[in-house]
Amino acid sequence: QVQLVESGGGSVQSGGSLRLSCSASGYTYSNRCVGWFRQPPGEEREGVAAIDSDGGTSYADSVKGRFTISQDNAKTTVYLQIHSLKTEDTAMYYCGADRCRGTTVQALGLMLERSDFAYWGQGTQVTVSS
Repeated sequence: QVQLVESGGGSVQSGGSLRLSCSASGYTYSNRCVGWFRQPPGEEREGVAAIDSDGGTSYADSVKGRFTISQDNAKTTVYLQIHSLKTEDTAMYYCGADRCRGTTVQALGLMLERSDFAYWGQGTQVTVSS
């Protein structure tokens, strides 16, 4: 059973930075993909970044240049570094994980776009004030 735990959220001022962590356990396959998503109050969940086991990455156009996804060497923790935070970044941030659907960055991007992940964490709240 895959378990995901997010951490690192908090309340920050506009312009600040945060690093979110997604710690995972229970993988039984080597080719896994992890995605970060966010859901602002009253809005739908949006995929922002994803990474595969080989370090391939995909980003939503809306966050390119400010968000960076990475993973530790053991590939058990995936990070989301957010720079130049804006009030519109306020949301609950979730990570999702699953076996990758393919081996290309394009396949990873489709998983992100479609929220195509079977396992989810409980989320960590990010609140940005002006």
